[in-house]
Amino acid sequence: MVIFFLSLILYLLLVWSGGGGISSVEIVIGALLGLVLAYAARTWTSGKRLGLEGLNPMRWIGFIYYLFGPFALGLIKANLDVAMRVITGDIRPGIVKLNPGLKNGLAMTILADSITLTPGTITVDVDEEDGSFYIHWIYVKDVSPSEEDVYGPFAKWARRLAE
Repeated sequence: MVIFFLSLILYLLLVWSGGGGISSVEIVIGALLGLVLAYAARTWTSGKRLGLEGLNPMRWIGFIYYLFGPFALGLIKANLDVAMRVITGDIRPGIVKLNPGLKNGLAMTILADSITLTPGTITVDVDEEDGSFYIHWIYVKDVSPSEEDVYGPFAKWARRLAE
């Protein structure tokens, strides 16, 4: 129901000219569009409940703090590290498997994106069954490294923001 009403309201706001009313044809089109989007969202989520947790202002404040704090610091450190490795040629690329223990799909997405956005690492695959991440790393120090070595505090922040 939430997706239907949000779709309908958004459509009506987009077609509203600001000076006059909205025709009944536009309301019918908006309702049909809302029904189609609500049905599509229901089939895409396959039984998952869509909540309003994402609208919590404290989550947004925490996410903004994460972007401009820990993530920005990790980004700067990774850029400097990759620049030094390019200059010196000191690289040992490889793929490592880590399991951060994240349960939520949003937390996994935040972590995978954070890893991929920092230079020197890229998320190759995520095993959804056991939550393991396969990460291509520019400098593999150890066959089974710690999370801190590969992506720092990103998993703790993903857990804090999404779970």
